[in-house]
Amino acid sequence: MTVRVLVVDDQAIVRDGLVTVLSLVPDLEVVGEAADGAEAVLAVERDRPDVVLMDLRMPLVDGPTATARITGAHPEVAVLVLTTFADDGSIVTALRAGARGYLTKDAGRTEIATAIRAVASGQSTFDASVGARLVAALSAPVVPPGEPDPAAGLRDRFPDLTPREADVLERIAAGRTNQEIAAELYLTVPTVKSYVNQVFAKLGVRTRAEAVARVLR
Repeated sequence: MTVRVLVVDDQAIVRDGLVTVLSLVPDLEVVGEAADGAEAVLAVERDRPDVVLMDLRMPLVDGPTATARITGAHPEVAVLVLTTFADDGSIVTALRAGARGYLTKDAGRTEIATAIRAVASGQSTFDASVGARLVAALSAPVVPPGEPDPAAGLRDRFPDLTPREADVLERIAAGRTNQEIAAELYLTVPTVKSYVNQVFAKLGVRTRAEAVARVLR
């Protein structure tokens, strides 16, 4: 199966480089490119990509705004963020806007291609640095005033979750796949899938990225 990709970045040299690199991957097809969020929204309508590779900070319409517009109008299109920024605010803003994955521009061709395939198949994916920040957000002892304290535990924040569901949610937030969660918790993959569905239902979310955004909210 070929994954159709739209590349969005305001820097022409970066955009051209991504188009060239992704064009070398046999199962990926670059169907369009855009220089800002406004162009991206129009390009999705025109080019019908499966995945939008989205920069965050761009003129006119930024990445999170474009992501929200795209996922709102085309929920079947997956947005994968590729940016130089990996601060908590950028990550949370992107996930709340509907992004399914988050990579920094340190990622190589293989990592980007793997992430594109993952989000195209409905999974969420985060690179190592982003995953580390998500884990830290779950365990950090100090939080800004008025923000929920992750150290209090997911069960305290989401009392409807069972202890096992909280374990699964914590690992979803850390970017683990169902197979990795199954191995860590000594469960079968079908059992993990069942827990994931239960967690989604209780949190009122549809995707792993939305679940992560709820954890970081």
